[in-house]
Amino acid sequence: MISQAVSPTVRKGAAVAGIAGILVLAGCSGAADAEDVPADSGSTGDSTASASGEYADGTYTAEGSYQTPETVEQISVTLTLADGVVTDVEVTGDPQARETEQYQGEFVAGIAEEVVGVPLDELNVSRVAGSSLTSGGFNAAVEDIKDQAAA
Repeated sequence: MISQAVSPTVRKGAAVAGIAGILVLAGCSGAADAEDVPADSGSTGDSTASASGEYADGTYTAEGSYQTPETVEQISVTLTLADGVVTDVEVTGDPQARETEQYQGEFVAGIAEEVVGVPLDELNVSRVAGSSLTSGGFNAAVEDIKDQAAA
């Protein structure tokens, strides 16, 4: 048997690296866990335009992407605005993973209930019908639409 003394500094460093690795892996728990984020629709408060009419009426489309545990996914968001308020929404996606197909489908089915009738500046979707990751792509697309519609 070969025995080698390891300095206390090396042992402490290995212990810290091991703990950091455990924390990183804990953050990578399954996608189902990641989807359990509470719902919230509130104002972003950061936009320079307001819902009082500083957005041009019309229909706008933008792409948004978001990271899942397996892939980077894309969705296309189309919003119709009148007086700075969302009057119609359409979301389409091309899911790359089976689980993503389920969550995108649930998101698409429930998004209109969350955003139609809401001023554009107050859109900040965090969870729709059990899907929280898809909302990241949706919110990114909404930011692009705000830029397009700014009067």
